[in-house]
Amino acid sequence: MSLTQGTGSVVPTYAAVLRVPRFLPIFLANALSMWGDYIARITIAAVVFERTTSPLATATTLAVSLVPTFFGRSLIGPVVDRFPYKWVLIWSHLLRAGCVLGLMWLVMQGSELWVMFFVLFLLELIGGASSASNMVLVTDLFEDRHLYARAVGLGAMSEQFNQAIGLAVGGALVALVGPETGLLFDLLTFVLAALVILFVAPLRPVSGARGRGVRGFAHDLSTAAGDLARHPVLARLVTLSAVACLGIAAPEALAIPIAGQNGWGGVLMAAPIIGAVAGILLIGRWDVHQQNRSIVPLALAMPLPLLVMALRPPIWLVAALFFGSGVLQAFMVPLQATFALVTEPELRGRIFSLAGSVSIAAAGASYLVA
Repeated sequence: MSLTQGTGSVVPTYAAVLRVPRFLPIFLANALSMWGDYIARITIAAVVFERTTSPLATATTLAVSLVPTFFGRSLIGPVVDRFPYKWVLIWSHLLRAGCVLGLMWLVMQGSELWVMFFVLFLLELIGGASSASNMVLVTDLFEDRHLYARAVGLGAMSEQFNQAIGLAVGGALVALVGPETGLLFDLLTFVLAALVILFVAPLRPVSGARGRGVRGFAHDLSTAAGDLARHPVLARLVTLSAVACLGIAAPEALAIPIAGQNGWGGVLMAAPIIGAVAGILLIGRWDVHQQNRSIVPLALAMPLPLLVMALRPPIWLVAALFFGSGVLQAFMVPLQATFALVTEPELRGRIFSLAGSVSIAAAGASYLVA
């Protein structure tokens, strides 16, 4: 589906976005699946801490979850271009529900931690296909580029909230009812998300030429990587996104050692998230052209507050700097919208997946450097 210019330069409301047919239930289904991801991570991390009493092992459990997400997006996500994204979404949700069922059994049996890590690895790996499918699905729902840009902002804002909700709900469930019941709730989120997609999402056939078999899949993937690297616009957007992700992940990575010394963990972890939400709300008041013009200036300004960290400022100023950096992250909203509009429809699954994996790799590198 091609997106049109829309009427006038009036900025649509979030209510107008939610009134687009099929968007609201699909939006909620995506939120449920994100909760499921975070609940699974925090539950297994809690099991690891219970058995090892090691904060390092617990933190490693959460960090390791980025590895399968990277490979899932780069290697599994491109199946979206080979099969209808509706069925890719349904099967990815159901397969992740199966992984959660396996985790429940392993926890009840007191199995070895490495076995749980393997199942968690599979769960996060399959999530790569789900993320790419949902991005293509949402892009296809909107014919008006102004509404689509607003929807991208709403999705980015909800991602911040869903991260906090998923971790909070997961932690509360583990503390109140135990990891088994927490995983049962996790299982229900994936099943419910699959049912919503089954009854709501449109079934559209795939388009474009595709290779056959594993060799054809590998050829399609390498071709998409080459197209992405050579595209005059997409290559620049991916590079800008990757560099930005180094700065976006930096506050969270820096908050862990700083909080260990000062006890400000919750404030420092929340500051960039609250700042990002504020920035998204602010940039959402601008029209599409103003948003696009802000991409480069905001991207260049985003790491500047973090440079002040070299002066070892007081902890309250660190929180303010993290908040300011979060506000400046709002440029990712028009960047993502522009990226989707420039990408050919028949290549969106592969291109979205590869671009997402590059951003995840950059975020992981930021954790290592910090």
